[in-house]
Amino acid sequence: MKLTLLGTGDAVGTPKIGCNCPACEDAQRGGKSQRLRFSILVESKIGRILIDTSPDLRQQFLMQNLSSIDGVIWTHGHYDHYSGFGEFYRIQNKVDVYGIPETINYINQYVSFLKPKYHYVNLCKPFELFGLQFTLIKVDHPPMEVPTGIIIREGDTKVVITGDTSPEIPNVSIELMKDPNLLIANAIVPPHIHIKKHMNSEEAMALAKKINARRVVLTHLSHLFRPHHIESVFLPLGYDGQVFDL
Repeated sequence: MKLTLLGTGDAVGTPKIGCNCPACEDAQRGGKSQRLRFSILVESKIGRILIDTSPDLRQQFLMQNLSSIDGVIWTHGHYDHYSGFGEFYRIQNKVDVYGIPETINYINQYVSFLKPKYHYVNLCKPFELFGLQFTLIKVDHPPMEVPTGIIIREGDTKVVITGDTSPEIPNVSIELMKDPNLLIANAIVPPHIHIKKHMNSEEAMALAKKINARRVVLTHLSHLFRPHHIESVFLPLGYDGQVFDL
Protein backbone atom coordinates (compact mmCIF):
# COMPACT_ATOMS: atom_id res chain seq x y z
CA MET A 1 0.00 0.00 0.00
CA LYS A 2 1.26 3.44 -0.94
CA LEU A 3 -0.19 6.74 0.29
CA THR A 4 0.57 10.19 -1.09
CA LEU A 5 -0.49 13.36 0.72
CA LEU A 6 -1.74 15.40 -2.24
CA GLY A 7 -2.72 18.34 -0.05
CA THR A 8 -1.97 19.00 3.61
CA GLY A 9 -3.65 22.39 4.06
CA ASP A 10 -6.82 23.54 5.77
CA ALA A 11 -9.83 25.05 4.00
CA VAL A 12 -8.01 28.25 2.93
CA GLY A 13 -4.63 26.66 2.17
CA THR A 14 -1.19 28.21 2.62
CA PRO A 15 -0.33 30.83 1.58
CA LYS A 16 -3.57 32.42 2.72
CA ILE A 17 -4.76 35.16 0.40
CA GLY A 18 -3.56 38.55 1.62
CA CYS A 19 -1.43 37.19 4.46
CA ASN A 20 2.24 37.96 5.07
CA CYS A 21 2.85 35.80 8.14
CA PRO A 22 6.11 33.77 8.26
CA ALA A 23 4.47 30.56 7.02
CA CYS A 24 2.73 32.34 4.14
CA GLU A 25 5.97 34.08 3.15
CA ASP A 26 7.77 30.72 3.18
CA ALA A 27 4.99 29.28 1.02
CA GLN A 28 5.25 32.19 -1.41
CA ARG A 29 8.96 31.39 -1.77
CA GLY A 30 8.12 27.77 -2.61
CA GLY A 31 8.94 26.25 0.79
CA LYS A 32 7.18 23.24 2.29
CA SER A 33 4.81 25.59 4.09
CA GLN A 34 3.01 25.79 0.73
CA ARG A 35 -0.07 23.64 1.25
CA LEU A 36 -2.89 22.73 -1.11
CA ARG A 37 -6.22 21.64 0.31
CA PHE A 38 -6.72 18.17 1.80
CA SER A 39 -6.69 15.05 -0.35
CA ILE A 40 -4.90 11.69 -0.11
CA LEU A 41 -4.10 9.19 -2.87
CA VAL A 42 -4.15 5.55 -1.78
CA GLU A 43 -2.62 2.99 -4.15
CA SER A 44 -2.68 -0.79 -4.08
CA LYS A 45 -1.14 -3.10 -6.66
CA ILE A 46 -4.37 -2.99 -8.68
CA GLY A 47 -6.08 0.33 -8.05
CA ARG A 48 -5.94 3.98 -6.97
CA ILE A 49 -8.44 5.56 -4.56
CA LEU A 50 -8.79 9.21 -3.63
CA ILE A 51 -9.69 10.14 -0.07
CA ASP A 52 -11.65 13.38 -0.57
CA THR A 53 -11.51 15.59 -3.65
CA SER A 54 -9.73 18.84 -2.88
CA PRO A 55 -10.59 22.16 -4.56
CA ASP A 56 -6.97 21.98 -5.79
CA LEU A 57 -7.42 18.57 -7.40
CA ARG A 58 -6.45 19.65 -10.93
CA GLN A 59 -3.14 21.02 -9.69
CA GLN A 60 -2.55 17.95 -7.55
CA PHE A 61 -3.15 15.60 -10.50
CA LEU A 62 -0.76 17.57 -12.67
CA MET A 63 1.92 17.61 -9.98
CA GLN A 64 1.65 13.83 -9.50
CA ASN A 65 1.25 13.06 -13.22
CA LEU A 66 -2.13 11.41 -12.57
CA SER A 67 -4.67 11.03 -15.34
CA SER A 68 -7.29 8.80 -13.71
CA ILE A 69 -8.29 7.08 -10.50
CA ASP A 70 -10.45 4.05 -9.73
CA GLY A 71 -12.60 5.38 -6.92
CA VAL A 72 -13.29 8.17 -4.45
CA ILE A 73 -14.17 8.04 -0.76
CA TRP A 74 -15.67 11.17 0.80
CA THR A 75 -15.26 11.72 4.54
CA HIS A 76 -17.79 14.56 4.93
CA GLY A 77 -19.60 17.33 3.10
CA HIS A 78 -17.42 20.41 3.66
CA TYR A 79 -16.47 22.14 0.41
CA ASP A 80 -12.71 21.77 0.89
CA HIS A 81 -13.18 17.99 0.93
CA TYR A 82 -15.40 17.51 -2.13
CA SER A 83 -15.57 20.59 -4.38
CA GLY A 84 -12.68 19.53 -6.63
CA PHE A 85 -14.73 16.59 -7.85
CA GLY A 86 -15.73 18.69 -10.86
CA GLU A 87 -12.14 18.46 -12.09
CA PHE A 88 -13.05 14.98 -13.37
CA TYR A 89 -15.49 16.54 -15.83
CA ARG A 90 -14.63 15.61 -19.45
CA ILE A 91 -11.65 13.61 -18.20
CA GLN A 92 -13.18 10.63 -16.44
CA ASN A 93 -16.89 9.86 -16.52
CA LYS A 94 -19.07 8.03 -14.03
CA VAL A 95 -16.55 7.81 -11.22
CA ASP A 96 -17.26 5.30 -8.44
CA VAL A 97 -17.79 7.18 -5.17
CA TYR A 98 -18.10 5.66 -1.70
CA GLY A 99 -19.41 7.19 1.51
CA ILE A 100 -22.13 7.04 4.11
CA PRO A 101 -25.59 8.07 2.84
CA GLU A 102 -25.62 11.39 4.74
CA THR A 103 -22.39 12.49 3.07
CA ILE A 104 -23.21 11.31 -0.45
CA ASN A 105 -26.75 12.70 -0.43
CA TYR A 106 -25.53 16.11 0.69
CA ILE A 107 -22.68 16.39 -1.82
CA ASN A 108 -24.90 15.06 -4.62
CA GLN A 109 -26.81 18.35 -4.53
CA TYR A 110 -23.72 19.99 -6.02
CA VAL A 111 -22.17 17.33 -8.26
CA SER A 112 -25.15 15.35 -9.61
CA PHE A 113 -24.57 16.76 -13.12
CA LEU A 114 -21.31 14.79 -13.24
CA LYS A 115 -23.27 11.54 -12.85
CA PRO A 116 -21.06 9.72 -10.34
CA LYS A 117 -21.76 6.08 -9.49
CA TYR A 118 -22.63 6.10 -5.82
CA HIS A 119 -21.97 3.26 -3.39
CA TYR A 120 -23.48 3.66 0.07
CA VAL A 121 -21.32 2.45 2.94
CA ASN A 122 -22.35 1.61 6.51
CA LEU A 123 -20.42 2.96 9.48
CA CYS A 124 -17.99 0.47 11.04
CA LYS A 125 -18.65 -2.13 8.32
CA PRO A 126 -15.53 -3.00 6.27
CA PHE A 127 -15.68 -3.06 2.47
CA GLU A 128 -13.11 -4.17 -0.10
CA LEU A 129 -11.65 -2.01 -2.87
CA PHE A 130 -8.77 -3.06 -5.12
CA GLY A 131 -7.20 -5.42 -2.63
CA LEU A 132 -7.56 -3.07 0.34
CA GLN A 133 -10.09 -3.09 3.17
CA PHE A 134 -11.71 0.22 4.13
CA THR A 135 -13.86 1.03 7.17
CA LEU A 136 -15.57 4.36 7.77
CA ILE A 137 -15.86 5.37 11.42
CA LYS A 138 -17.69 8.23 13.10
CA VAL A 139 -15.62 11.13 14.40
CA ASP A 140 -16.64 14.55 15.79
CA HIS A 141 -16.71 17.64 13.57
CA PRO A 142 -19.60 19.95 14.50
CA PRO A 143 -21.92 20.99 13.00
CA MET A 144 -21.59 17.94 10.71
CA GLU A 145 -23.92 15.22 12.00
CA VAL A 146 -21.93 12.21 10.82
CA PRO A 147 -18.35 13.09 9.83
CA THR A 148 -16.13 10.09 9.21
CA GLY A 149 -12.57 8.94 9.51
CA ILE A 150 -11.16 5.99 7.59
CA ILE A 151 -9.33 2.81 8.54
CA ILE A 152 -7.39 1.07 5.76
CA ARG A 153 -6.01 -2.46 6.03
CA GLU A 154 -3.79 -4.57 3.84
CA GLY A 155 -2.81 -7.81 5.54
CA ASP A 156 -1.25 -6.88 8.86
CA THR A 157 -0.77 -3.24 7.85
CA LYS A 158 -3.21 -0.68 9.23
CA VAL A 159 -3.58 3.02 8.45
CA VAL A 160 -5.94 5.40 10.24
CA ILE A 161 -7.03 8.72 8.70
CA THR A 162 -8.94 10.79 11.22
CA GLY A 163 -10.61 13.11 8.73
CA ASP A 164 -11.69 16.43 10.22
CA THR A 165 -12.41 15.91 13.90
CA SER A 166 -12.26 17.36 17.37
CA PRO A 167 -10.71 15.28 20.17
CA GLU A 168 -14.20 14.03 21.10
CA ILE A 169 -14.08 10.88 18.98
CA PRO A 170 -16.63 8.23 20.06
CA ASN A 171 -15.19 5.34 22.07
CA VAL A 172 -16.40 2.75 19.56
CA SER A 173 -14.28 4.48 16.91
CA ILE A 174 -11.28 4.78 19.24
CA GLU A 175 -11.33 1.03 19.77
CA LEU A 176 -11.32 0.38 16.03
CA MET A 177 -8.49 2.87 15.49
CA LYS A 178 -6.05 1.24 17.93
CA ASP A 179 -2.54 0.04 16.99
CA PRO A 180 -2.14 1.51 13.49
CA ASN A 181 1.14 1.41 11.61
CA LEU A 182 0.40 4.99 10.54
CA LEU A 183 -1.96 7.65 11.88
CA ILE A 184 -2.74 10.56 9.55
CA ALA A 185 -4.25 13.08 11.94
CA ASN A 186 -6.05 16.36 11.49
CA ALA A 187 -4.15 19.05 13.44
CA ILE A 188 -5.23 22.42 12.19
CA VAL A 189 -3.43 24.71 14.66
CA PRO A 190 -0.53 24.78 17.16
CA PRO A 191 -1.03 23.77 20.82
CA HIS A 192 -1.77 27.23 22.20
CA ILE A 193 -4.90 27.58 20.02
CA HIS A 194 -8.14 25.66 20.49
CA ILE A 195 -10.82 25.28 17.81
CA LYS A 196 -13.99 23.45 18.77
CA LYS A 197 -14.38 21.35 15.63
CA HIS A 198 -10.73 20.39 15.02
CA MET A 199 -7.79 19.00 16.95
CA ASN A 200 -4.73 21.13 17.54
CA SER A 201 -1.31 19.51 17.26
CA GLU A 202 -1.10 18.67 20.97
CA GLU A 203 -4.48 16.94 20.88
CA ALA A 204 -3.54 15.04 17.73
CA MET A 205 -0.32 13.78 19.32
CA ALA A 206 -2.28 12.77 22.42
CA LEU A 207 -4.62 10.76 20.18
CA ALA A 208 -1.60 9.05 18.59
CA LYS A 209 -0.44 7.98 22.05
CA LYS A 210 -3.93 6.89 23.09
CA ILE A 211 -4.35 4.54 20.13
CA ASN A 212 -0.69 3.39 20.20
CA ALA A 213 0.18 4.60 16.70
CA ARG A 214 3.62 3.45 15.56
CA ARG A 215 3.98 6.51 13.35
CA VAL A 216 2.00 9.74 13.06
CA VAL A 217 1.86 12.52 10.50
CA LEU A 218 -0.14 15.72 10.99
CA THR A 219 -2.18 17.20 8.17
CA HIS A 220 -5.00 19.68 7.42
CA LEU A 221 -2.57 22.33 8.69
CA SER A 222 -3.21 26.07 8.78
CA HIS A 223 -0.81 28.96 8.20
CA LEU A 224 -0.72 29.55 11.97
CA PHE A 225 2.15 27.11 12.40
CA ARG A 226 5.70 28.39 12.06
CA PRO A 227 7.33 27.75 8.66
CA HIS A 228 7.60 24.05 7.92
CA HIS A 229 11.39 23.80 8.20
CA ILE A 230 11.16 25.18 11.74
CA GLU A 231 7.98 23.53 13.03
CA SER A 232 8.82 20.10 11.61
CA VAL A 233 11.83 19.91 13.96
CA PHE A 234 9.33 19.64 16.83
CA LEU A 235 6.25 18.08 15.23
CA PRO A 236 5.72 15.43 12.51
CA LEU A 237 4.11 17.84 10.06
CA GLY A 238 3.10 16.39 6.72
CA TYR A 239 3.82 18.18 3.47
CA ASP A 240 2.37 18.14 -0.02
CA GLY A 241 3.67 15.22 -2.05
CA GLN A 242 4.85 13.23 0.97
CA VAL A 243 4.77 9.48 0.28
CA PHE A 244 4.35 6.53 2.63
CA ASP A 245 5.14 3.01 1.39
CA LEU A 246 3.68 0.44 3.73
